[in-house]
Amino acid sequence: MSDIEIRPITPDDAGEVLTLQRAAFVQEALIYGSPDMPPLTQTLEELRAELETNLGRVAVDGSRIVGALRAQLDGELLLIGRIAIAPDQQGRGIGSQLLAAAEQAGAEAGAREAELFTGSLSEANLRLYQREGYAESERVPQDGGTEQVFLRKPLG
Repeated sequence: MSDIEIRPITPDDAGEVLTLQRAAFVQEALIYGSPDMPPLTQTLEELRAELETNLGRVAVDGSRIVGALRAQLDGELLLIGRIAIAPDQQGRGIGSQLLAAAEQAGAEAGAREAELFTGSLSEANLRLYQREGYAESERVPQDGGTEQVFLRKPLG
């Protein structure tokens, strides 16, 4: 197993990150029966624009991006989203490494707390976030009887 490098995400990563995002979120779409989830319908132009001002990170194995997440600063809150790990790379700790790197970048930029969300049926995501120190802060009902689960973690 080669070493994973974690580095800041850039607009130049948009094409590879979009491909990775779509591959990673197909499983979520199957869980929720929703092929038109935003991570699957986002365009390259939208993603490139989003990456202009982002504290997100990518995980690189050799020359391949195998993981990515986005992060935006909102006052003292770091909003983390679109965590995507290549399906063939899941279970290697890449998500934990990406979260730690984004949390550090957020803290250095002035964030005191991080927030992320996932769906109530995404059990693996919920386990990861709780293992990484996130605690549930809110549940928002969604169509089909599911909920968006928001989790927060103090930084620093």
